[in-house]
Amino acid sequence: MGKDFGFRDQLRRASVSIASNIAEGKERETVSEFIRFLYIAKGSAGELRTQLYIAHKIGYIDGVKYQELNERVKRLSGMIANLIKALRKGR
Repeated sequence: MGKDFGFRDQLRRASVSIASNIAEGKERETVSEFIRFLYIAKGSAGELRTQLYIAHKIGYIDGVKYQELNERVKRLSGMIANLIKALRKGR
């Protein structure tokens, strides 16, 4: 990714936001608040996937690395979605 520190920082912020929102939501007093923060984390995962796509298209990361990272973020987003479903059922 070379010298584009701004773009790299944006990628880093989106990925940190995923974990941070999950942690913050877990610390809330209610399941509904936790779910709300899980949705925010899921949104950050979508943001990260978009940024990875852009990074690939402008040549910052190669196709193999893009596929690997994109799949990992997709799996993470699916795990968050499954957690949301489980929490909704448990109410």
